[in-house]
Amino acid sequence: MEGADPYSIETQAELLGLRNIDPIPLPDSRPASTSVPANDRHAPRPALPSSSSFLGLRGTGRSSVWYLTQLQRYSSYAFSGFAALHITNTSIIPLVTRSVADSESYLLLTRPYYQSMLLEPVLITLPITTHVLAGLALRIHRRNQNLRRYGAGELTSSKRFEDKVKVWPAVSWSSLNGYILTPMVLGHALVNRTLPWVYEGGSSGVGLGYVSHGFAKHPFIAWTGYAALIGVGVAHFIWGVARWQKWTPVGVDRKARRRRWTINGITALVSAIWMAGGLGVVGRGGKSDGWVGKGHDNLYSKIPLLKL
Repeated sequence: MEGADPYSIETQAELLGLRNIDPIPLPDSRPASTSVPANDRHAPRPALPSSSSFLGLRGTGRSSVWYLTQLQRYSSYAFSGFAALHITNTSIIPLVTRSVADSESYLLLTRPYYQSMLLEPVLITLPITTHVLAGLALRIHRRNQNLRRYGAGELTSSKRFEDKVKVWPAVSWSSLNGYILTPMVLGHALVNRTLPWVYEGGSSGVGLGYVSHGFAKHPFIAWTGYAALIGVGVAHFIWGVARWQKWTPVGVDRKARRRRWTINGITALVSAIWMAGGLGVVGRGGKSDGWVGKGHDNLYSKIPLLKL
């Protein structure tokens, strides 16, 4: 090593016993999924699991909340077909004809379509049952989420009440209407569908004249019951549509107030139309005479808890 430069890299490496080796590329330590071929750089990337909220309910992918919400939503759409026929038969047609007797013929034409053995469960019974049960299941699910979120699952009901721990979610306006409406709909079905089936074998004799007879014989109960049924039912329906379409007002600003006035205005208009025909015409149709009237009296006398 005489004459060699002591400061050169080669000399220092030889003194330390180091050797020069040819460079070898190291393997790529990154996950294979992160490397994208050049010809696939513009290909669509796989979608990540969704964590977006639906009607304020958060879930990942297709959770139970998502399925329950869809059941509640589309069951209300299925029932809308019957609701359109019902308001036509009980309000719009009587408003046009101004006669209960003349309106009966139109009711008889459409009733076989939604009171048949197949369509009645599809349009009425199954959608209403699904809608109510899905709403209750969603409420219980939110309550269980709150129990886990606030660590209150180990507390007894009395302890939660004592500590004022609120685990049940707040009830919205449309949900409150739904809870009030449910027993009203059941009572309406009892008087107009169940009792005729039990005591007469069918509801062929139940029509607008049957309703008019009830108004004439028992005015206070009939007027109060039908006015409440129409008012609460229309409010639940209109606010429900606004909720599904994401039109419900949020906040107290000018836009929210305008939406609230619009929704309430539509509710009042639809309720007024329904009451004008259902109460103003059918409700003032008078009693049925002869054996028909006696049959109506017999059915009304079978209503439980009421001595009619």
